[in-house]
Amino acid sequence: MLNKIIQFSIKNRLIVLLGLFALLVGGIYSISKLPIDAVPDITNNQVMIITSAPSAGAPDVERLITVPIEQATRNIPGIIEQRSFSRFGLSLVTIVFDDKIDIYWARNQVSERLITVKSQIPEGMGIPELGPLTTGLGEIYQYVVRAKKGYENKYTLTELRTIQDWIVRKQLLGTPGVADVSSFGGAVKQYEVSVNTELLKNYNLSVNDVFTALNQNNQNAGGTYIEHGPGVLFIRTEGMVNSLENIGAIPVKTMSNGIPLLVRDIATVKLGEATRFGATAYNANGEVAGAVVMMLKGENSKSVIENVKAKIATIEKSLPEGVVIEAFLDRTKMVNNAISTVVKNLLEGALIVIFVLILFLGNLRAGLVVASVIPLSMLFAFILMHLFGVSGNLMSLGALDFGLLVDGAVIIVEAVLHQLYHPTSTTLHTNKIDKTEMNEVVGNISNKMMGAAAFGQIIILIVYLPILTLTGIEGKMFGPMAQTVSFALIGAFILSVTYVPMMSAWVLNRNRVQKESITDRYMQRLENFYQPILEKVLLIPKKILLVTITVFLLAVYILTTLGGEFIPKLEEGDFAVDTRMLSGSSLNTTLGATQKASKLLLDHFPEIDKIVTKIGAGEIPTDPMSMDASDLMIILKDKKEWVSAKSFDQLADTMSKVMAHVPGLTTGFQFPVQMRFNELMTGSRQDVSCKIFGENLDTLAKYAAQMGSIIKTVDGAKDLYVETVTGISQVVIKYNREAIARYGASIQEVNQVIQSAYAGGIAGKVFEGDKRFDLVVKLNASQKKDWQDISHLMVSIGAGKQIPLYELAEVKMEEGPYQIQREDAARRIVIGFNVRGKDVKSVVTELQNKVQSNMKLPAGYYVQYGGQFENLEHAVSRLQIAVPIALLLILVMLFFAFNNLKHCLLIFSAIPFSAIGGVLALWLRGMPFSISAGVGFIALFGVAVLNGIVLLTEMNKLAKETNLTIHEIILKATKTRLRPILITASVASLGFIPMALSAGSGAEVQKPLATVVIGGLITATFLTLFVLPILYQMIEKRTFTVKQPLLVIIAICLMNSFNASAQNSIPKRTKEQVIARAIEVAPLNKSTAAQSGYFSALSANRFDPAKANLKADFGNVNSALNDSKFFIEQTFDLPMVYKQQQNVYASMLKANQYQALLDKQFVKWSVEQLYIHWQYLLSKELVLKQFQQLYAKQLSASEARYAAGQDNGLERLNIQNWVAQNEQNVLRNNVELKTIQSQLGLVLQDSSHFIPAEPLTAQAQLVDTVLAANHPLYSIWQQKLQTALFETQLQKAKNLPQWSVGAANQSFRVVATDQQRYNSVTVGMNIPLFTKYARQRVKASEYNEQFVASEQEKVMQELRINIQKAWGNYQQAIEVCQYLNKQLLPNTRKMGDMASFSFQQGQINYIEWSNSMNQVQVAEQQYLDALLTLNMQQSYLYYLLSK
Repeated sequence: MLNKIIQFSIKNRLIVLLGLFALLVGGIYSISKLPIDAVPDITNNQVMIITSAPSAGAPDVERLITVPIEQATRNIPGIIEQRSFSRFGLSLVTIVFDDKIDIYWARNQVSERLITVKSQIPEGMGIPELGPLTTGLGEIYQYVVRAKKGYENKYTLTELRTIQDWIVRKQLLGTPGVADVSSFGGAVKQYEVSVNTELLKNYNLSVNDVFTALNQNNQNAGGTYIEHGPGVLFIRTEGMVNSLENIGAIPVKTMSNGIPLLVRDIATVKLGEATRFGATAYNANGEVAGAVVMMLKGENSKSVIENVKAKIATIEKSLPEGVVIEAFLDRTKMVNNAISTVVKNLLEGALIVIFVLILFLGNLRAGLVVASVIPLSMLFAFILMHLFGVSGNLMSLGALDFGLLVDGAVIIVEAVLHQLYHPTSTTLHTNKIDKTEMNEVVGNISNKMMGAAAFGQIIILIVYLPILTLTGIEGKMFGPMAQTVSFALIGAFILSVTYVPMMSAWVLNRNRVQKESITDRYMQRLENFYQPILEKVLLIPKKILLVTITVFLLAVYILTTLGGEFIPKLEEGDFAVDTRMLSGSSLNTTLGATQKASKLLLDHFPEIDKIVTKIGAGEIPTDPMSMDASDLMIILKDKKEWVSAKSFDQLADTMSKVMAHVPGLTTGFQFPVQMRFNELMTGSRQDVSCKIFGENLDTLAKYAAQMGSIIKTVDGAKDLYVETVTGISQVVIKYNREAIARYGASIQEVNQVIQSAYAGGIAGKVFEGDKRFDLVVKLNASQKKDWQDISHLMVSIGAGKQIPLYELAEVKMEEGPYQIQREDAARRIVIGFNVRGKDVKSVVTELQNKVQSNMKLPAGYYVQYGGQFENLEHAVSRLQIAVPIALLLILVMLFFAFNNLKHCLLIFSAIPFSAIGGVLALWLRGMPFSISAGVGFIALFGVAVLNGIVLLTEMNKLAKETNLTIHEIILKATKTRLRPILITASVASLGFIPMALSAGSGAEVQKPLATVVIGGLITATFLTLFVLPILYQMIEKRTFTVKQPLLVIIAICLMNSFNASAQNSIPKRTKEQVIARAIEVAPLNKSTAAQSGYFSALSANRFDPAKANLKADFGNVNSALNDSKFFIEQTFDLPMVYKQQQNVYASMLKANQYQALLDKQFVKWSVEQLYIHWQYLLSKELVLKQFQQLYAKQLSASEARYAAGQDNGLERLNIQNWVAQNEQNVLRNNVELKTIQSQLGLVLQDSSHFIPAEPLTAQAQLVDTVLAANHPLYSIWQQKLQTALFETQLQKAKNLPQWSVGAANQSFRVVATDQQRYNSVTVGMNIPLFTKYARQRVKASEYNEQFVASEQEKVMQELRINIQKAWGNYQQAIEVCQYLNKQLLPNTRKMGDMASFSFQQGQINYIEWSNSMNQVQVAEQQYLDALLTLNMQQSYLYYLLSK
């Protein structure tokens, strides 16, 4: 197959070039459509349920909202985690689903459950809503809406927020790919009615009365329509308020004198602002409005950002003068940084690979041909990435090693160069060859070398398969990398069998006389340097192995000390500083502190471009911060402009020290996207979250504080955060139910009064065009300054009476719960910290030891360690499965390639050798073990075995084709393959150098992977060139020294020198050579070729019309004069008749081809049976001769004893009988041998004498019974069935009408002188009228189809039965051989040795000795018979399987 493709590519250069053009066009198009991002989206599959309850405390939110939602959604299939967050005024439930669950289905299931939940939540406590369909990478664009310089006093915060909500946000929501826009900061505009409680008291009114009046006087209605003449008039009312004056004119009560009491008489009507739970500040210049644009899950961030920017450019034109939209966190920056790092690394890696290729190949043209595979395979990868939806990011593109892509091309081109220019080449005899010879040379070499090249690429592909099985975060992170590498390798393989041979034949110099290049001279020097060292190493193998094993054990120890982390942090280019004030701090307090911190940072660090502070929660509270928490988004300039620090960690430490000057402010430095990932996936922003589970909040707070103290003592733990759950001052109103009953009030009415007075009761909406604002009732601000004023709030109790609140309830200050977090229905408290300066695993391990020894938790309370540490633990557990699978797959592939377990293990030893370098490289660079490094080890193992394959293949080739010693084979093989080994190792390792040394954004993730591969390949190459030859030498020498079956020992020990020399002079042929010769000369080849020619000739011409009809008429037609008429007519069938006829012949041709394959299989099986029987007879001859010599020796001894009078002659006679019987067996065996040789001579048409090249052995092979599905017999009957189908179609087509065309020439003479002739044309149709017989033919053909189908099933059923029987016999034969070889033979041989020794010592008589020898001979014969049965059964099974 590969040979045909290679030959086709060389001969059809234009088609290959057109394919390359298509690849170029498709690749460029795919690049333009490829989703681009910085990193893969590793956010888990989750649905957020957000419920806003502005007037409810944390315990009420948990009890009345959060718990019902948790219980209702707990049984949805596919849930793997459920987290919740309950705080004053907010419930946030996060449900994490399995990644296989469709997110839209999950949201639909949650929505259905919420329908039930809504009825369980008390009225006024909020309505649960689903959060936006976005991810951790969804916050793609963040901006502020602020006044330009000089316009600061023109726009208030309320006006800026109104512009954001009703101009900017409204238009952004229609942008493709945008899930939602969450507004931040500013002040939400409201129409506020600020009531005066004193005036209410004077007029005997309550807040509820004002609320009711506003609600009843702010309505529109319709009166349908009335008929007016021929038309209708629609009726509607205008009762909605639209100004402050309208609100103030609403009547609340009619006084006793009939004068109405209006709203403006008891309250101040003004424009106000909603209670703020968050704020946004720009630099140190005060507050602004802002928003976060959230991208829809699964969208292309690059295109969505472009759409957002284009929309904002349009929106800015409609903004009021002096207002500007300024982006402060644009994902484009992070994407560009990461992609620029990838592009830079790939370009540098490509240049290094190209340089190394040209340097080692010593031929510019050859180097460029190989190097051109790199961009072409990348284009192929881009096409498949586009088709499979893989985005282009740091991980999918950052781990590509161009050295791996060119391996196949290197093997082919290097072999072609060696064949063309090597001075020992014997296939070419001229100094310059023509195009035809060049094509032939390249085609032959490519065909020979492509097997090794393909095998190496398949191994690399296979080791990446376990990476695709990784799940969770590491699966999403490294899965795209494995996919992209696999795509590129597939493209490189296709190019290696098409493009590379074509270009080699086209552009390589056909002049064989080449000057010795610099590369050749340096390679010669390198070989001269390497060979003496190798010879010395081969003399001290044990010492070298001891050193190697010692270094390996040292590497294992170092690995245990490296520590571990999940994935190195990706430097995003900006900081997100998690800042917190004392729990319970007000919004203004937090704002003042963060503004001070911003000013300090801007004054001290010129690296800062801008700072945007986000305090509290936004409009969509997916990030539920309280008012004492804020995010300082520090937007940094390019790293080249930094002066205060060289790294992000140094800069973070320096900034943290500066911000420590702000009293009460704690900070935690992270990267924006990383912080969002942590929060969405684990519920905590920090790198490590320690979660204490329990029921009592006070107990949880106590142990959280204790753990926080322990964490402070752990080196590497930074930015400690201890969650506050209790100890927050609250005003608690406890009702006196007896007093409420006594006054005839109700708790609902009192709650409504309190809520309206302080939280602001919404009495309706006020519309300004499309804009809508709440109309709220509140207490006058001056009356809300002292919490004790709450007790004097007037409550209406009916009959126009009012009483103060203190008559109905006790109002006092208490400490209460602040926020409550739950996970899987259990309460928890979180203690989080970031890790800097050490690895995560070491820090958490130290912390676990200290917690275990210093903190004792009560029953029912326990600790879990989450965040990056939890991710690391899960990933390591998955790698513990993936890595052994990768190693097992490599071993299986090696066994398939070499069919020798010793050689497989020999090459497999490169894996621990390569691990040595990977571990040492990590240790030298001070890197901990991470999942990036783990994936690097998996990739390394696949590459590490390639050099071993190259070297061992050459050694085995020399061992088969030459008579060199083991030592000579090793020296010659290493010298021949030194250059390919160095090329493969160099391009594979040096291609990773830019990644290992990169300092760009995102390089942190690539560095461990590249470091492992480079270090591992260095040691793997070194050990391949030195240790592998040592192991090969030891294994091959051991082959001739260890105990073998007695059959081989006898053959070696008892051959005399004459026989040995004669045997050496007789040529040997392998079984494969004999079979190939038999197939080549088989008579069936001629008959097969004749039949193929017959059917090919029939199917070549599809147009086969009937014979033309010629007629001539002569006689009296028109007068007494004679007239003549000549007529020709041709009948045609419809085209489908000819097509079906051709299909029938073509199908017969295919059936004949499959029959030829089956015949070849039969020839192969028949000859193989003869060859195996021949091997058996030769082995039997050796055993018989061995016992013949043994009996002859004993006969001589017995005759000596008889002559000396020590024996009465009975012993001598018995031994003579044994000798005679054994000689008869030898003679019979020789006759059978000659018969077998004669049969083989006839089959092979060769009378020359030869012997089998290998003895009869027991080699159980892996057998795949599924191969029966590809058996030629199945294909033959399948083709026969297809022929029957075509014959039926042909018969049906023959029933269709025929067309006839004719032409005539005739005369119509009236007078004798009339010689004029007339022409005419005839067109006709032959319509079958009597179709009964035709229909019967069709029916007969259909019955033939059924017959062929049933025969096919019958034949295949018989084949399957025979295979099952043969498989059972084969298994039985294996078991018999194993029993004989492992139990019976060793025991009988030992018994024979003991009997011979005892007989010589006189301890037993000859009868006992003869019985023992007879058992030994019988056992040896049984073993030979078992070997014959095993090989025969294996041959028959392979014949049935067509293997």
